[in-house]
Amino acid sequence: MKTIRFYIIFGFLILGAACSKKDTNEPDQPVAYKPTPYEIEIPFGFPTQLNIPEDNPMTLEGVALGRYLFYDGRLSGRSHPDSLMSCGSCHLQKNSFECGIDHPVYQGHPHGLSGLEAPHVMLPLINLVWNDSGYGWNGIVSKNGPNPEMQNLEDFVWMSVLAPHEINGDTNKTAQLIASIPEYRDLFAKAFGTKDVTMKRISKAIAQFIRTLNSSNSKFDRYLKGEEQLNNSELNGFILFTTEEGADCFHCHGGYGNPLFTTHLFYNNGKDSIFTGNFEDPRDRYHITGDPNDLGAYKATTLRNIRFQGPYMHDGRFKTLDDVLNFYNEKLKWSPYINPLMHHIADGGTRLTSSELNDVKNFILSLEDTSFLSNPEFSCPKSLPDGSTSFLQR
Repeated sequence: MKTIRFYIIFGFLILGAACSKKDTNEPDQPVAYKPTPYEIEIPFGFPTQLNIPEDNPMTLEGVALGRYLFYDGRLSGRSHPDSLMSCGSCHLQKNSFECGIDHPVYQGHPHGLSGLEAPHVMLPLINLVWNDSGYGWNGIVSKNGPNPEMQNLEDFVWMSVLAPHEINGDTNKTAQLIASIPEYRDLFAKAFGTKDVTMKRISKAIAQFIRTLNSSNSKFDRYLKGEEQLNNSELNGFILFTTEEGADCFHCHGGYGNPLFTTHLFYNNGKDSIFTGNFEDPRDRYHITGDPNDLGAYKATTLRNIRFQGPYMHDGRFKTLDDVLNFYNEKLKWSPYINPLMHHIADGGTRLTSSELNDVKNFILSLEDTSFLSNPEFSCPKSLPDGSTSFLQR
């Protein structure tokens, strides 16, 4: 194949740079240090296995620190007003911690402090404590990724600070700037046992906070617990969603047995028909695994709060949820790499009636969790540890 594989080469460079900068001489925690455990409540019907690394257990102190860092524009390693950027700059709570098509600056297509546009639109930060298949649309940070030392959410945070299309920072400068703030050093002592501020600890704290961003209080969740009823349209949409002869959504997005509404796996879902030669996409799953079956494959995102997460697909080609439903209904494209779970590919789509499509949409909308979008425990703090508000990035 002939292509300039800019994004995947960049990914390798970032991953290599991140690994080369990882802290190797971080002091051990004092034996007497006793942090307060943070217990993640397993919602009704959710998986009991959580992806929490042994070297970063959840603590109240770590989560509190991570929340501050998540919204602190000095995460960029800079303090000038024009050079601030944090996770919260793009990951807006009201959009399920995704950019959203209504972002006041990025409008669905974020770019870094360098001005370089991100190769993909964003994925939401939601229910990631149950994700064990990798991060990013192509799983570039994963156990099977290009760098075996970059596997977890902590590593994804690290990479985001370095990436030119994101914070475009220097991890040493970030750690030094945060360490220059006495109130932060006190919080690091509470979270990790000493006042030492390192990028490794910054990444751990932010990862802990992100693992608390869990949604399980939609109308459908309450229906499963017998607390609320779905209307006829939502019920019919649920039947269509979970049957192969219907909308056939459940293979990739779950249903009764998968309340996450994603498998966190990667699929060629029929968006395109050519993936080689001049049409080769250097950002898909194939360029991570080298498996030709992964040509054109991208992660199936969660459908929880999906209405707030446009534009849709890895490249943002669809602006509305209706556009996505119409695509699956009548605009699928066959290729030798189409995922075998796309059972309606021979017909170009599911060919549902307009009424059936509306029912599917209404069921998907029943997965909205407005309490998640407004939970004060996840929101931008009123001020940062040093009392500053000028560095907050909502």
